[in-house]
Amino acid sequence: MLRDDLRTLWTEPRPPDVPARVRRDRALLAAGLVGVALEATLRENVVWRPVAVVFAVWLCLLPLWRRTRPLAMVTLAFGSVILLQVASLVAAPREPVGLHTGAVVLVLVYALPRWGSGREIVLGGAVILAAGALCSVTDETPVVENVVGFVFLLLPGVVGAAVRFRVTARERQLEQVRSREREQLARELHDTVAHHVSAMVIIAQVGRVLAGTDPSAAVEALEGVEEEGARTLEEMRAMVAALRDRGVGAELAPPAGVVDLERLVRTPGGRLRVDLGLDGELDALPPAVDAAVYRIVQESVTNALRHAVDATELVVRVAAERHTVRVSVRDNGRRTGRGRDGYGLTGLRERATLLGGTLRAGPGTDRGWHVEAELPRARSESDVHSRPRR
Repeated sequence: MLRDDLRTLWTEPRPPDVPARVRRDRALLAAGLVGVALEATLRENVVWRPVAVVFAVWLCLLPLWRRTRPLAMVTLAFGSVILLQVASLVAAPREPVGLHTGAVVLVLVYALPRWGSGREIVLGGAVILAAGALCSVTDETPVVENVVGFVFLLLPGVVGAAVRFRVTARERQLEQVRSREREQLARELHDTVAHHVSAMVIIAQVGRVLAGTDPSAAVEALEGVEEEGARTLEEMRAMVAALRDRGVGAELAPPAGVVDLERLVRTPGGRLRVDLGLDGELDALPPAVDAAVYRIVQESVTNALRHAVDATELVVRVAAERHTVRVSVRDNGRRTGRGRDGYGLTGLRERATLLGGTLRAGPGTDRGWHVEAELPRARSESDVHSRPRR
């Protein structure tokens, strides 16, 4: 068990999309350099002042690359600490060499488990432990103080590991939500196609029976429609079978869409008055877009009922334009500082992205919470193949 855990740690990759440098890095560097200048100027008992100043400036520069090269920065920083400690042992100064500003290395201890790979964490941790052990052995301080200092040195690493675990766990949850939304979209697409293909198969079977007296070409055409429709239905069922939960049967009825919004917003006993407005040609939307509009409104209404503080009205607008469908849901509740999307909105954003659209959610400029979505119609009315009249 322990060997498997160590192997897993050793092979752990680095976190994706690591930022190279952010604004607070410059602030940290500026604060460190100011601290070095003040300490070198005001502190009287600095041993080897030029060496201590250069060493402290060196340590202040290394955090600039702590995210992209955490192992290298830890090795350079704590390797320098080891070299300085060895030099102080040889020269035997009366006081420890270095400035208190050198505590900036704690940022590197945090960055190692936060941004490093498994190999980097193991190797960098060994360097940190070696430097800490050498300082503890060579300093003439009580054992209790050495233990406290050692714990203080490792504490940022524990915090970095905890932050990484929390972020990774949330990313996994978000990916599960996106995966479930993709699965749901696949189900809806499958069920819609299955509904129409099933009707095509039935019509073809009836046509074959009625075409007994017609030319053989008509019969062959109907047989081809039946065969192709049945094959398509089976292939679609096989493709989505792996996405479905066991025990969930195929639903051949189309999913809910725009026509069901009136029923959705009628909430008997609800504390919100819902103002629904539908504009444009909404009766010929592609099934996936139709279902996405319903899901966006459904999730937004549910969130407003649960979380809108002091809200009395919810305004829902669905407008169909020539190439896009716009959905807007706004409540008039108090702004509560909600800044993070829930899993429901994450799933809706994934669905909108899969359809080639966008979804934005956040607090309004004045009051309430706003959800804005824009979805492509995917097909213009001229692209819809209607059944030829006879």
